[in-house]
This record gives sequence, C-alpha cells and structure tokens, in this order.
Amino acid sequence: MDSQYETKKNDPNAIMPYGESSGDEHVGEVRGLGGDFMHKEVEAQQGADKFHRLGWKRLTIVLIVEAIALGSLSLPGAFATLGMVPGVLLSVGMGLICIYTADVIGQTKLKHPEIAHYADAGRIMFGRWGYEIISFMFVVQLIFIVGSHVLTGTIMWGTITDNGNGTCSLVFGIVSAIILFLLAIPPSFSEAAILGYIDFVSICAAILITMIGTGIRSSSQEGGLAAVAWSCWPKENLGLAEAFIAVSNIVFAYSFAMCQFSFMDEMHTPSDYRKSIVALGLIEIVIYTVTGGVVYAFVGPEVKSPALLSAGPTLAKVAFGIALPVIFISGSINTTVVSRYLIERIWPNSVIRYVNTPKGWVVWLGLDAGITLIAWVIAEAIPFFSDLLAICSALFISGFSFYFPACMYFKITRSDTKSRNQKYFLDAVNLVCFIIGMGILGIGTYAAIKDIMDRYDRGQVSKPYSCAPVA
Repeated sequence: MDSQYETKKNDPNAIMPYGESSGDEHVGEVRGLGGDFMHKEVEAQQGADKFHRLGWKRLTIVLIVEAIALGSLSLPGAFATLGMVPGVLLSVGMGLICIYTADVIGQTKLKHPEIAHYADAGRIMFGRWGYEIISFMFVVQLIFIVGSHVLTGTIMWGTITDNGNGTCSLVFGIVSAIILFLLAIPPSFSEAAILGYIDFVSICAAILITMIGTGIRSSSQEGGLAAVAWSCWPKENLGLAEAFIAVSNIVFAYSFAMCQFSFMDEMHTPSDYRKSIVALGLIEIVIYTVTGGVVYAFVGPEVKSPALLSAGPTLAKVAFGIALPVIFISGSINTTVVSRYLIERIWPNSVIRYVNTPKGWVVWLGLDAGITLIAWVIAEAIPFFSDLLAICSALFISGFSFYFPACMYFKITRSDTKSRNQKYFLDAVNLVCFIIGMGILGIGTYAAIKDIMDRYDRGQVSKPYSCAPVA
C-alpha cells in the first residue's frame, strides 16, 4: 500500500499514535481493557485519519498558499535593481533549481517516511546536533515569514485608509496579527487548502490590477511607454549590498521547499509529490517573471516594494483590498506549520497532537497565539519590507532551498542513481546548489545587515515600535 500512514505503522522505529504499536507486542501483554484506553484509541485513530487526507492537487494549492504571496510583490523592485535581463535569468534559473531541490526533498521523504518536518531530515544527515540546529532555523524562519505578513498587512491598512487619518501604525499591526491568528486556527493542511483557492485568485487578481494600472499610467504620461527608463542591465553604481538584497528577494520568492516535508507528511499518497512541485514551480516561474518584467517595464526604476504601491493611490487601495486574502491566508499557514512542528515535538505520543480533544485545542490555540505575538514583535522591530525578506533569505532559505537539499543528495539519495554518467551530472548540479546556498548565506547576510545600517543612518525608516507610517 502507498499510504504513508501504513508505512509508518509498519516501521518499528516510527513513533505511533497513542495506544498503537508496530506489531512487536510482548506475548501475554494485556492492553485495551479499560474504557478510557479504548476512548483514546479511537481519538488517536480519528486524529491520524484527519492528518492524512491530502492529495497531490490539494498539496499544490497548499504549496501555492505558502509560496506565492510576498515574493511576487517584491520581484519588480528586484528587476529594477538588477536590470531586465539578469532579473529574468535569475527568476527562471532560481525557479528551475528550486524545482530540482524540492524533488530531492521528495525523494528523501519517500526513502524515510518517518520524516515529518525538515528538522527530522537534519537528524538523519547530521545526528542530534543537526536536528536541533535545523529545528531552530525552521522555527525562526517560519516566525520571520509570519512577521513579514504582519508588516505587509500594516502597509495595506495604511494604504487603504490613507494611514488612518493619523491612526498609529501599531494599531494596524495588531489588527493584522489578530487576523493571522484566527486564520491559523484550523490545524490540518487539507482544511487550509480550501482557503487556498481564494488565496490564489486573490493574488492573481491583485497582480493583474497592478499591471493594468501601471500600464495605463505609463501610457498616459508624456512620451507614453517609450518614456519609461527601464534598462536591460543593472542600474549604474550598483553596490554589492543593494544587488544582493535584490537577489535575496528573488530567492525568497521560491522558498516553498522549507515546508514540503510538513505538507507531504499529510499526503495519503506521498509518491504523487512530483506532480505538485512541478506544477507549483512552473506557475511560480510564470507569475514571478511576468510580474517582475511587466511592472518594471511599465514603472521603471521608481517601482516600489511591495509592487502594489506602484499602481497609484487609488488603484493601490483597490489592489491591496483584493490582495487582503493572500496577505493573511499565506501568512497564517506558516503559523500552522510551526505550531504543528512544536506540538508534535513536545507531545509526540499523546492525542494532544491531533487537536481533537479540549486539552489539545487549548494547547493548539496557545501555540498559535504565542507564535503570532512573537511575529508581531519582529514585524515592529524591523519595520521595512525588503530588508526583512533579505534577512530571511540569507540566513535560512539559503539552507532550506539550496545547501541542505544538496547534502540530502550526497548523504541519502545519491546511492539510488544507477547510471554513472547521470550520477556525475547530478553530483555537479548539487555541488552548484551547495555553492549557491553558501554564497547567499555569507554575502546575502552581509548585504542585508549593511543596508539596514545605511538606511537607519540616512533616516529612511521609522524607529522600532513607532506610530509613523510603515514604508
């Protein structure tokens, strides 16, 4: 049977739901005679069934929810920095590389069905220390992403309400955090997939309005579209820090691999994963490349980040209103992922982790609330959009999307390749992925920190926990 749950059940080393065994019970052991035990047995079975209902089509939707949001809003700004040709090449190239590294992650999951989250792969590759380090990276990265959605929500409310006629931007941040918390309450990814259809339509409509709006504005100006000063090549006097922030924003757009283990763990047929990652990767490449190139060509080097702000005051309000679902639905699924990881780590053999008992719901809501609060603090401490994305990409996505999958290939899946020539080719590909990841980690982190310091010195951003409008 291809069911992942049955695979775990037949694995003597896998952690099973409370009250189940792998089939190695001692002869003569008497279990299950009490009514309380039988009740917990039923709760555990119901919980396990609830968390194994995800097919490849819904997995695609869940991946879209997790991936296509903030990335598409930052791509035009990256194109303006890097130029049209490098922007297109990087957008397409990064997309293809991330499809491949996601395939390596999928192969690793099939070979080790006991992997429920990215940190579990760290234990297989590097032992206990690998598990703990990647656990830290996994949790912090997801919280950073939730924080960036809080920040985007703050920008959205300020744009729609003309900064609330003097309303403190902290209020908008709190409102955004509350919405993110409420949307993260459903604990199953199959439930989140239902909202995913709204999410996908929302971001596509917002992007379309932005492109139409910027195109109309450019056409109506003196000289028309021909007067837009876009360039095929990087802007003049481009420094290392600014260039790498743009690169990091493109990398961030393709960050879906980080949650892939978590999503695949809910699949009833995990071997179907490849359909999902190819579909998502191609959709991302088309959306990101078209959005980045078209909006940059319409607006030029003055394009703002997020790109919705470039549509003009009125259309920006309309676009942000339509993008409201994607801002909060895409952000909330990251809260769900990190809460799922924490509840399964803290209560690995308890029905609490299935969130189908009063105690389970209390724990779940407490985790969601705590994670959202921390994310709000981060959003207010780093109140600017591009640099927050750059920090996330440089510190964490460089590993999750590039050098960790390369390590998985060399340590776990390389032996499955039979052809010598294919093995040498994949060796080279994964070595390139590893180098890319380490380069983003080192240079990208330096660039993000330097740019933050420069912008504060120039007074271009508001202070942490300030009532000033967020930009």
